[in-house]
Amino acid sequence: MKKLFMLAFALVAFATTTKAQNKFDAADFKSKLGKTGTLCDTVKSLRIVSDTLTLLNMGGVYPHQKYTIAIKGNKVTLDLPNIKGKAVCVTGVFEMFKEQPEVVASRAEQIYVH
Repeated sequence: MKKLFMLAFALVAFATTTKAQNKFDAADFKSKLGKTGTLCDTVKSLRIVSDTLTLLNMGGVYPHQKYTIAIKGNKVTLDLPNIKGKAVCVTGVFEMFKEQPEVVASRAEQIYVH
């Protein structure tokens, strides 16, 4: 019974954390510039710029996205043809690129597709 209670508690805590991460606030993002954080949202569109740069537009289609995930390097392999519309959580450095919020990731363990 104790194990069941602990499992239920962990699930509720995880759900609450995930729900809180889904709320995007531009002011909050700017206060975290240069720091590492996690954001979760839905991939609305993507652009493969080169074999070492892929851009995922989150929360809206380019140019109206909330923020962009910049996947740099060739160590991250994603199912790109099927990622559009999926919920994705990314942990990376918060940056601004051309006055647009961006999270930079370069390792597979930084990206979680739901």
